Amino acid sequence: MRKRLKDKRGSGYIDVAVIVLSAILVIALATSVFPVYIAKSQLDSFTQELCREAEICGKVGSETSSRELTLKERLGISPNVEWSKSGAIQLNEEFTVTATLEYDIGFGAFASFPITLASKAIGKSEVYHK
Repeated sequence: MRKRLKDKRGSGYIDVAVIVLSAILVIALATSVFPVYIAKSQLDSFTQELCREAEICGKVGSETSSRELTLKERLGISPNVEWSKSGAIQLNEEFTVTATLEYDIGFGAFASFPITLASKAIGKSEVYHK
């Protein structure tokens, strides 16, 4: 690469211009796709914290709903949440929480690609109900 930059003929400059243009396109692609990984990480954190709340409370109800609202406000995402069970969950009984989020990958005004991100957490109740 240094030899091409030091070369006094004009062919080296064209090669360098193509390489720089290619690098800029790769960086532009990375900056448009990288936020998806951040959103997926936030969604995973959202489901894990909701699952932990249900494990501690031993039920899916008002506590998990208030925790869901708090997480939506704090993380700035608003996923659709589905529970495998509702109401009281007996000790060591398994449940799942699934959260889905529509996310738009786009290149500004050029294209729009909506994708669905999903996260699932499995937990066991830690409360014994008489």
